Amino acid sequence: MANIFFAFSRSIGYMVAMEKNKHMRSRVLYVAITVGMVVIGLASRRFPVLGKYPGDALWTMMVFFGLAAVMPALSIARLTIGALVISYAVEFSQLYQAPWINAVRAHPVGHLVLGSTFNWPDLVAYTAGGLMAMLLMTVLRRYK
Repeated sequence: MANIFFAFSRSIGYMVAMEKNKHMRSRVLYVAITVGMVVIGLASRRFPVLGKYPGDALWTMMVFFGLAAVMPALSIARLTIGALVISYAVEFSQLYQAPWINAVRAHPVGHLVLGSTFNWPDLVAYTAGGLMAMLLMTVLRRYK
């Protein structure tokens, strides 16, 4: 009986270790994608061929894969909702124009993270970014 329990506990331990290893590989991939989104997003600001909206979509994709890196077991729907809620919250926060937050926004990093001026079309770009991230994640999870 002890041998059966020992074998069972070893197999459970092995499955837990495999699951942790799977999440670690996923995290590395999601961090790499997040960094890639930052690089492409900064390039889209530097060379605004299509205007600022591709950068907004990439910003939401960056948030999506950042969340996936922190919580790789979340469903695609929850990742999408989380990324959109954060993106919309940052956009709506631009309606608040207190001196202290405007000082943060005046810094280049603060401007990239928080933006400066509320713009309704940005919400459309964020939604497009969320949908593209959802599609990319669906492909990644299907063919892993």
